[in-house]
Amino acid sequence: MYVHNLTPILLKLGPLEIRYYGLMYVLGFLFVYFVLNYFSKKKLFPLSKEDIADLMSYLIVGIIVFARLFYVFVYNFSYYFSEPLKIFAIWEGGLSFHGGLIGAVLAALYYCKKKNLNFYDLADFVVIPLGVALFFGRIGNFINGELYGRITNVPWAVKFPGAEGFRHPSQLYEAGKNLIIFAVQWPLKDKSLPKGFRFWLFVLMYSSMRFAVEFFREPDTQIGFIFGFTLGQWINVVMFAIGLVFFVRVNRKK
Repeated sequence: MYVHNLTPILLKLGPLEIRYYGLMYVLGFLFVYFVLNYFSKKKLFPLSKEDIADLMSYLIVGIIVFARLFYVFVYNFSYYFSEPLKIFAIWEGGLSFHGGLIGAVLAALYYCKKKNLNFYDLADFVVIPLGVALFFGRIGNFINGELYGRITNVPWAVKFPGAEGFRHPSQLYEAGKNLIIFAVQWPLKDKSLPKGFRFWLFVLMYSSMRFAVEFFREPDTQIGFIFGFTLGQWINVVMFAIGLVFFVRVNRKK
């Protein structure tokens, strides 16, 4: 068993703090950027290096803004209503994947309309490196000591600061889940598949695997369980249902 004593602060210069959580997001965005450039050189991706940088700026804004807003309004509205300035303290954690995905899709749709591109021509390739980017994010959660799992006595259990007993390191479970998604998606990069196949496969894999991991994760204290399941599980049920409908639809178009 392991006692979590990691500091979330990488570097402190006076009032300025550089946190591992923020660094993980930077690494994630950089990984996506470089992989998309690799796809572009291989003629798999329809954008140039300059266009990819432009797309990334749209995605970064959409992901961060909507990931934060989703977390604030869906997961912890009462707290942020009483502490509104804390909404901007994203370095402390509190970014929702589901909100980030919505933000990324909206940003990509806007970019595609602006450039007269097909959404799936971008989305089918952006989701390939996304698994690794999400892996970095969950490592940031682990370093922060947040989003930990339920009480357990497994040999790899972790004692997180401020948490009762030893817990499942559910952040690491999620990190591993994201690497599995990447491992499945990567070999599909140069396959001839229906438009939207990779994107909706990602949605199906993420939602189903996240649903399973949530059984090990401690539910948010301000929400608890809803009819025996966590809020995250219910959101992933909806996500899976939407993904399944569109996955079947895009495959019928082949």
